[in-house]
Amino acid sequence: MSTLQLGLAVLGGLLLCGAIIWETWNARRRAPRQPLPERGQPGADPRDENERVEPGFDPDLASLGAAPDKRPRLDALIDVIAPIALDGRALSGDALLAALPATRRVGSKLFAVEARNAAGGQWEQPTPGQRYDALQAGVQLANRTGPLNEIEYSEFVMKAQRLADAVGGAPEFPDMLGEVARARELDEFAATHDAQLSFTLRARGPAWSAGFVHQQAARLGFVPGVIPGRMVLAAGELGLPPVLDLMFDPRAALSDEPEHSAVTSLTLNLDVSQVPRDARPFERLREAAFALAAAMEGEITDDTGQPLTGAAIDKIGQDLTQLYDTLDAHDLSAGSLQARRLFS
Repeated sequence: MSTLQLGLAVLGGLLLCGAIIWETWNARRRAPRQPLPERGQPGADPRDENERVEPGFDPDLASLGAAPDKRPRLDALIDVIAPIALDGRALSGDALLAALPATRRVGSKLFAVEARNAAGGQWEQPTPGQRYDALQAGVQLANRTGPLNEIEYSEFVMKAQRLADAVGGAPEFPDMLGEVARARELDEFAATHDAQLSFTLRARGPAWSAGFVHQQAARLGFVPGVIPGRMVLAAGELGLPPVLDLMFDPRAALSDEPEHSAVTSLTLNLDVSQVPRDARPFERLREAAFALAAAMEGEITDDTGQPLTGAAIDKIGQDLTQLYDTLDAHDLSAGSLQARRLFS
């Protein structure tokens, strides 16, 4: 082999090695960021992060109500209420429960029954072993699906009448047209005062693995929910909706190789009407967004991809304060039972 041929062979080998090194470096640079080993652990398995659930607490189930609530639910502000006269009789809670309809919905609206405890005098949901001397049925006037309409009102009348017949009572129904008009008015108010805020965090550089997202969010108090790709910042009281939730691509959370799953964005969400003002939900949303952006090398944007500055976020907070004040003035304070029902 001539000197020229030998030189070309060596040069070709060097170029090949360089190409391999470049591709290896580039692949590592593009690989999703992995969770870091926690203190005291030799390593971290991203699969464990995906499957871990806070012991003894399921935030998604808790948000639906983990235990029966005996507090009154019917409220003339957001419900049609029909008293059912019992002619001075007292009924057992067991008899009332047996007479209740199988479904607690009228169309898309909540149907509820309350009874007045003969011993304590308070209105509550019927409970076994108790005696009740008054009864009322109700249906919600509006929710996020829209206002109560004539068909739903008629269904409510039939369902309440069957209940009354079963217990030997006589219902008194308010005027349908008046209640439907009230439902439309309430729905118009709700539609203009319903706020669901979201901040999107987008990766500036390498994508994140699902395990890396879980690890960084967990450091701020988020725990995995039952829905893949969802984490929640739980409320301080069991049974209440979470303060915030964090969402990312569920396919990455369900991947068979979570360490190779690429997550390029996540969303922090606040359902304003569901969380009381004194829980500082917006402040915690802001703090979580900036903390994750710093730790994960991300950029905070709105849902259209436009970057959000600190000043823009502060302006959102000011507008939110006005919304809280308006809800308070209409007896629909954020986080109250009435608000949670109306904005659901």
